[in-house]
Amino acid sequence: MQGKDLLSVSDLSSEDIHSLIHDAIDMKNRGRLTSLNGKTQALVFEKPSLRTRVSFEMAMRQLGGSSIYLSPAEVGMGKRESVADVARVLCRYVDVITARTYTHRTLEVMASYADVPVINALSDLEHPCQALTDLLTIYEKKGTLGCLTLAFVGDGNNVSQSLMLAAAMVGMKFRIASPPGYRINEEILYLAQGYALESGAEVLCVEEPQQAVSGADVVYTDVWTSMGQENEADQRLKAFSGYQVDDKLLSLAKEDAIFMHPLPLHRDEEVSASIPDSPRSVIFDQAENRMHMQKALLAMMLGAQEIPLPG
Repeated sequence: MQGKDLLSVSDLSSEDIHSLIHDAIDMKNRGRLTSLNGKTQALVFEKPSLRTRVSFEMAMRQLGGSSIYLSPAEVGMGKRESVADVARVLCRYVDVITARTYTHRTLEVMASYADVPVINALSDLEHPCQALTDLLTIYEKKGTLGCLTLAFVGDGNNVSQSLMLAAAMVGMKFRIASPPGYRINEEILYLAQGYALESGAEVLCVEEPQQAVSGADVVYTDVWTSMGQENEADQRLKAFSGYQVDDKLLSLAKEDAIFMHPLPLHRDEEVSASIPDSPRSVIFDQAENRMHMQKALLAMMLGAQEIPLPG
C-alpha cells in the first residue's frame, strides 16, 4: 500500500488487512513512535467529525508527524475552488491527504489529481477506516476473525458496505438485516460475494433482524439517519421501526456476543438505552482503536520505519 490511495476496502488485500491489524496492536502496545517524523497530513473535511478528526490528528502526532485541518469554510471544494485544483495544490505541501466528503466521486477526483496518497475518511459509499478499526476491535475481543459471524442491523450505508467487504475478505460470515429500500449497494454486494467465494466467508442479506442476529458473535448497528439525510428523518424512523437492537433481539445472539456501534448513537432509537453501557458493549474500545488503526494505516501508506522513542 505504500504510496497508494485507500478509497475503498477493496483497495486492500486480505493480507493487507491482517498486517494492519497486527501493526495496530503492536503500535498500541508500544506507544509513541518517530516513524513519521517530518511528515504532514492534510485533513480536508466537508463534514464535521469528533472521532475521525481527533483520531487521525492524534495518530499522526503519535508517529511524530503533524496535521493541518481544513474545514469546509476554508476550502469550499467544488464551489470556491475545484476538487482537482485543491488536490494539485495540497500535494505540493503535504505527504498524505485524508478527506471526509459527501460524495465518493469527490475522493476519486482528488485521488486522480493528487501525487500523494489519498485516504477515504468517509464518503457516501464507504467508510474503510471504520471497518478496519472494527475488525481490529473484534480480533482483540475474540482472538480470531475467520470463524465468526457478524450481524448488522439497519441501513445498508457506507459503514455496513465497508464492513461487508472487509468481513468477506477475511473469511467472516456477514449478515445484514435491512428494510426494503435501504439495502446494500448492488455493486458492493457483488464484490463482497466474490471475496466470500475466495475466503470461504458467507454473505447474507435479509429483512428480519432476528434472522441476522441468531447465533451471531458480533451485533452491530448504526444511526438510521446520517448527516445530510436530516430531511428523511421521519421517513427513516417509520421504515426502521422494528430494527432497534434491544435486549430481546440481542438475546438471540451468542451468550458472549459483543455489541458494536461506530458512534455517535441515538439511545432508544437504533439501540435501546441500556445496551451501549452494558458489559457486552465495546463501543468505546472501538472509538479508541480508530487512532491505533490509523497509525498503522498511515505508517503503511507512507512507508514508515517504526522507530521507538528513546526511554
